[in-house]
Amino acid sequence: MSARPKLDPNNTWTLVEKRAASEDDPIVRRNLELVLEHMKCEAKADIEGVVATLVEKPKYVMHDDPHTEIMNPDGSKDAVRQFYDLTIVQSGAHRLELDCQRVIADRDCVVTEGVMRMAYPGFALKAQGIEVDDEQAYYLYEARMGIVWPVDREAGLLVGEESYTGADGFAGIADRKLSKDDIADLRI
Repeated sequence: MSARPKLDPNNTWTLVEKRAASEDDPIVRRNLELVLEHMKCEAKADIEGVVATLVEKPKYVMHDDPHTEIMNPDGSKDAVRQFYDLTIVQSGAHRLELDCQRVIADRDCVVTEGVMRMAYPGFALKAQGIEVDDEQAYYLYEARMGIVWPVDREAGLLVGEESYTGADGFAGIADRKLSKDDIADLRI
């Protein structure tokens, strides 16, 4: 096994769960629980579960790639379904961990911040034009990420996601091959 940290998707929601459990304000707790449900559905590649946490006309914004339409679904749950199908299901990149180091929550929004780690299959990287030595292996995407989760107070649902990425997690990815032991099993 490599010296790199193991990618453990179960760590993604640990801090959000802890924060929700200690929250006295029922609206803020609801918002945290909504983000928690969304995170767990993403980890299971449960697109319909993800969509169920969203308003009727959700908006996603990837601030590091705001002009690529598929990466910034806006105005429909079908656009969000296509986004998750392409980026999580078809790519095989549903093994992800947000090593969450900060959670901020109020009645209108939740903010999570930490290091995003994703296990990308070699075949998905090759399709993006990234040369890898083994199309059947997984490679570690790693970048600092902040995610803003706006909440519609009346609907009690997420308006979408706005993500901010600190670096290109694909830079040098071909040198970060993962073994199967480097990726923890999902425990939900």
